[in-house]
Amino acid sequence: MGDSSPESPAASRAGRNLPAAIGSGVALGVIVVVSLAFLPWLFVVVVIATMLVAVREVVDAFAGVGVRVARTPAYAATLVVPAVAYVWGPMALLAATGVAILAALLWRLRRGYEGYVRDVTASIFTIAYLPFMAGFLSLTLAADDGPARVVVFILLTIGNDIGGYAAGVLFGRHPIAPQISPKKSWEGFAGSIVVQGVIGALCFTLIFDAPWWQGVVVGLILTVTATAGDFAESAIKRDLGVKDMGSFLPGHGGMMDRFDSLIPNAFTSWALFTLFLGSGTAF
Repeated sequence: MGDSSPESPAASRAGRNLPAAIGSGVALGVIVVVSLAFLPWLFVVVVIATMLVAVREVVDAFAGVGVRVARTPAYAATLVVPAVAYVWGPMALLAATGVAILAALLWRLRRGYEGYVRDVTASIFTIAYLPFMAGFLSLTLAADDGPARVVVFILLTIGNDIGGYAAGVLFGRHPIAPQISPKKSWEGFAGSIVVQGVIGALCFTLIFDAPWWQGVVVGLILTVTATAGDFAESAIKRDLGVKDMGSFLPGHGGMMDRFDSLIPNAFTSWALFTLFLGSGTAF
């Protein structure tokens, strides 16, 4: 990200191939919008497909340092957990995740005791970090106004990226944690806060007919958790010695590189939407 390869100035300061990043982002956006507009359950399929790729990236990254994730339970959880959360609600989400964790504990026993704690810890981390968190996005979608909530969730996350990118490129001088992610600056964080606050206020008043301040609160909190997600994934990559988790998305790297901020925000947005707007479901 900080090399001297021939890139355009904007691309080098952003740390990515900007045209490719925009193109892949637009393509993903079209898929999401079409699924939410016409067949909301298809959005769950999109989430599951996305998480399967992300799980594969995490499994491969762990394998690179000799850690063996219990792949079958992890993949099975990715297929089942978001689906049952959408159909049957929070208790099904918790139950399916618990079963997946128990399955991982038992599955790893086949290889003996050497490295058991290390491999099981990585397996539980993978299940909790990806399919479990994705299940909260399914819960958000299951609300009566679920598609609208998901759209606001996406808009807020996009606003975080746009605000942080623009302010960071134009004004970024003071890194937040240079040893983990040198391109993340306090100026970029401030830009994310401003943009997310504005988007949150507009969405809550125009889409949900809710008080503007609730949207501001949601925007501010999601900025914090999205930034935490960015740093968490950067720390994971540095610890595992990889630059990108994959190469699935042109200009972005892997699924994990693109959705690092979406993962914690899936839970946080569900919790805040439930707090301010109600669950909106029969669960």
